[in-house]
Amino acid sequence: MNSIFKALNDETRREIIELLKDQNLNAGQIAERFNMSKPSISHHLDILKRADLITSEKKGQFIEYSLNTTILEDLMNWIMTLKK
Repeated sequence: MNSIFKALNDETRREIIELLKDQNLNAGQIAERFNMSKPSISHHLDILKRADLITSEKKGQFIEYSLNTTILEDLMNWIMTLKK
């Protein structure tokens, strides 16, 4: 759970999640939408992957990233238990 909150604590990572909710993208497509270096984007993607918020799949010469909705559902369920 700590890795999820650490990953969500950064605005860039939250924006990456927003991008991936609409469609799967490769690192280059994600990097095009930000004014930062590709290694920096890769670092953010790595943190999101380690938190299990995104998944990756090799498609040809590219790695495609997608949102892991299962972990988000688990997070929402946990948050809802706090409301009781």
